[in-house]
Amino acid sequence: MAHANIAGITLEYDVAGAAAGNPIVFIHGAFIADTFLPLAAEPSLTEHFRLITYHRRGYAGSSHIPGPVSVAQQATDCRALLRHLGVARTHVVGHSYGGCIALQLALDAPELVGTLTLLEPGLMAGASAESYRTALAHGVERYRAVGAAIAVDGFMQARWPGYQDALEGVLPGAVAQAVADASTWFEGEVPGVFDWRFGEAEARHITQPVLSVLGGESDALWDRFGEIHRLLLAWLPDAEGVVLPGTTHFLQVQEPRGTAAALATFFDRHSLPHPPVQPSERGAQ
Repeated sequence: MAHANIAGITLEYDVAGAAAGNPIVFIHGAFIADTFLPLAAEPSLTEHFRLITYHRRGYAGSSHIPGPVSVAQQATDCRALLRHLGVARTHVVGHSYGGCIALQLALDAPELVGTLTLLEPGLMAGASAESYRTALAHGVERYRAVGAAIAVDGFMQARWPGYQDALEGVLPGAVAQAVADASTWFEGEVPGVFDWRFGEAEARHITQPVLSVLGGESDALWDRFGEIHRLLLAWLPDAEGVVLPGTTHFLQVQEPRGTAAALATFFDRHSLPHPPVQPSERGAQ
């Protein structure tokens, strides 16, 4: 991967696909930093779009900064990376906690975000907000009590039962990397989730087209997923929804072809103009 030195940190990133196509930036969630790699290999995306994946601060080879980090700071990191790449307007795809970052990016830099695609974003809203807060706090306590490996496994099992073999088959080494990066989530990002606020009032300010994608089996695992999907469709001024059959929270890993097809159809209907490319602010590569 290439490296961008921005705002005092280094972010690993990769750019692939069609150089002349509309850009798409993918913002990963907790633990699995390469969760978008299967999706970014699908021809329906690679042949038509410029695909930007990166490791957020605290993951893999990107800078590990001790202490809490806010959702707003994560959005600033993404914005700085896009500026470094000369991207003036882009499709934005966020998964889980990455969906929160995507929403904040749309609020902070609406001129940059052409469309939003949200794959089960980790919002603390609605009737399930308190149970989600409790679950996250319990996860932090468990991490401190029993260690990263057990805590990460519990997190993953709750969102993708029996995930190990399937995940390792698609992304070898992903579990070991998740354990190595676990402190980023439990000690750094969970406090930011607790402090972040996003509800109907904030949603009304996001006027870009939004696609909310729900795993077909996710609601049965935890009804929070279905509730957030329905709230987004009700709150956002220009939103549509897709349910991907047979998948759970890591739907883009479980069913990359179906996910890519849904995204490509959405992007084709909301193609972005090609403005002049911004001057690159490239640091050391």
